[in-house]
Amino acid sequence: MDFRLKIRAFEYGSKIPSKYTCEGEDVSPPIAWEDPPEGTESFVLIVDDPDAPSGTFTHWILWDIPKDKRFLEEGTQEGTPGRNDFGKIGYGGPCPPRGHGPHRYFFKLYAIDTPSLNLKKGSSRSNLEKAMKDHIIREAEYMGIYER
Repeated sequence: MDFRLKIRAFEYGSKIPSKYTCEGEDVSPPIAWEDPPEGTESFVLIVDDPDAPSGTFTHWILWDIPKDKRFLEEGTQEGTPGRNDFGKIGYGGPCPPRGHGPHRYFFKLYAIDTPSLNLKKGSSRSNLEKAMKDHIIREAEYMGIYER
């Protein structure tokens, strides 16, 4: 058994379809996972771009995803969303600067040992990371690339 994340809209390490970016519908892709570790009480999702010119750019944070979930629908509204680095609550798709080359986008799903992190909707990534610090059981990751 291995905790794994899968995004059916694109292969690991391949181009993210424009539908899920600022040049398309800017909706979150469908995300699935399997075999969460024993003791999982909820999940946290963080999507970021470590290749952004100003440093790692957060595109989406979502927490308190119920432990029985194994799939997030495209454009999901499940879980509790936080504020991304665009300054908005929820998903903000890949939108690298034009001519900057390809950027990697990491979708990281964390299995957490508590059903709730007790954070308000719109909380920051730093607040999320502090709240989940001592509760992470395991992490699964998936990566896509996008360039404008």
